[in-house]
Amino acid sequence: MSDACTVRALTEDDLPMVLVWRNHPAVRSYMLTQHEISLHEHRNWFARVKEDKTRQQLIVLEGSAPLGFVQFNPVCQGGIADWGFYARPDAPRGSGTKLGHTALAHAFTDLGLYKVCGQAIESNVASIAFHQKLGFREEGHLREKKRIANQYHTLFCFGLLAKDWQESQIKQEQPNASN
Repeated sequence: MSDACTVRALTEDDLPMVLVWRNHPAVRSYMLTQHEISLHEHRNWFARVKEDKTRQQLIVLEGSAPLGFVQFNPVCQGGIADWGFYARPDAPRGSGTKLGHTALAHAFTDLGLYKVCGQAIESNVASIAFHQKLGFREEGHLREKKRIANQYHTLFCFGLLAKDWQESQIKQEQPNASN
């Protein structure tokens, strides 16, 4: 099936591809760090995170084609982790939703997380809507929390509990019985 998605661990071979995605203006402009990342900086980041068992760095695939990158950290006792993600810049429409569903299924099933938390810069209305579409609840705002290019930005905070995710998946699987 063409829309069957999976996740796999990020490897060193993925670094050039992921760096191109991360540095693309459409991705970079909504990140908390917006400078263009060098290959040296990217490799140093990977060297740090690949050994850290509390961090999951993943590639989401549709078939064998990479759709995007997802990270969960820290994944530790208590089962609460922050996530970050981006679809590849040239991904077809709907890829972000596939990426999100696949990553969250992995988080709550394979990683056994209790809660996934996310943040979005107030100007990133697409990410805010995306979190809401996936079932996240808005849990607050961090007013002028992040300084980017000499301007302070408010962060929107989101949370999704495993039980809410599982309930939404059951509802999606059931035929419409509201008539």
